[in-house]
Amino acid sequence: MKHFRIDINADVGEGIGNEAELMPLLSSCNIACGGHAGDYNTMTEVVRLAKQHQVKIGAHPSFPDRINFGRVVLKLKEQDLYESLSAQINSFLDVLNEQDASLHHIKPHGALYNLAAKDDVTARVIVEVVKSLDLSVKLYAPYKSIMASLAERNTIEVVYEAFADRNYNADLSLVSRNNDNAILQNETDVLEHVLRMVKDQNVLSVQDDILPIKAATFCVHGDTLNALKILKYLRQELPKQDVLID
Repeated sequence: MKHFRIDINADVGEGIGNEAELMPLLSSCNIACGGHAGDYNTMTEVVRLAKQHQVKIGAHPSFPDRINFGRVVLKLKEQDLYESLSAQINSFLDVLNEQDASLHHIKPHGALYNLAAKDDVTARVIVEVVKSLDLSVKLYAPYKSIMASLAERNTIEVVYEAFADRNYNADLSLVSRNNDNAILQNETDVLEHVLRMVKDQNVLSVQDDILPIKAATFCVHGDTLNALKILKYLRQELPKQDVLID
């Protein structure tokens, strides 16, 4: 029987305060580094938790917009965006160095992530920031996104990401959080959603289209209602379906 292997990640260090509960259930995490949330203290605390539970550590940079939690597109000059993202990641790297931890990946947050999936300029800025680090760092990005394609052309290792707790549109974009059907909160619905993407490599859009998708890492948002319950359920049920988490 075929076994599948996936990574489960969550966005953390965003002020929810549930990291100690979530971390034992994750295999990787994305830590806010000051753009939409997070500061030196939160980064330090969450890095320590990740190390304790042997969870792969990622930086989670954003548009510099704490007021809107990074969920609104900011019209920034390329250089300004580049400098902001570089500053966020480098401040995070300082914390990692202090904690003798290493950076496994980078995952843009919120509006920045969604925009970079379809916008050449934004994707290029992110890729240039990653290249400037001169580190062997992976980039979490959506399948068939401009960000993923550009990163791969620049020899950056891309890990395709899908969302365990979010619904998709017919163009593989995420349903807006302004819509009632954007977020999956029932753990059995999440399991069905993930299994379909893992085993069948497709996803059912809210428009009832069956869309091809590939993903090696699946995100459960730390601020999703029932996030802890969802993660526990996935940990319990996925191995029964020959899906291993590592």
